[in-house]
Amino acid sequence: MYTDPVGSANPIQLTLPNQIHDYNVHIDSNDVFWMIPVEHDAVKVDFDEARARLRVNNLKVFDDHDLGNSLTLGMGLPGDLGFSYPAIAPVAPVRATVSFDVEWSGIADMAQIHNSTQTFKGPFFSTGATIKWSVEQPGFRFESETPDPARNLISVLGREQNGMFFA
Repeated sequence: MYTDPVGSANPIQLTLPNQIHDYNVHIDSNDVFWMIPVEHDAVKVDFDEARARLRVNNLKVFDDHDLGNSLTLGMGLPGDLGFSYPAIAPVAPVRATVSFDVEWSGIADMAQIHNSTQTFKGPFFSTGATIKWSVEQPGFRFESETPDPARNLISVLGREQNGMFFA
């Protein structure tokens, strides 16, 4: 979450200082970050109809305040590592709970992609999508506005084969 609109000609300089919340699950023991297993019934996919839904309730996460503290587990960034970004003060993570409901539906376009250079292939559908999202933590609660399909810029639903399954 940001105090001002996100995005600019220089997004790092203008958006990091305005970030006030950064919710995620931290880095796991396998060095995987921003990903966590969810209950099997949280995901429903009907690929033939280009419909899918991801519904997660009361997922325990951390609010790291900003991307810099998220990636450094609260140690911040000094701002003098030889490239342009602002210094970010250390902020300790705060426990939070998020819930979200994402729905993809309606085929706007379809592409069959075969990319040998990056070793992936599959059918991909451009679809509509909506998301309803909320968070609770000590002293703060937020709930997104009612989902509006007209506000969607782009959404893709695909069945990808990659790596050793690329053949």
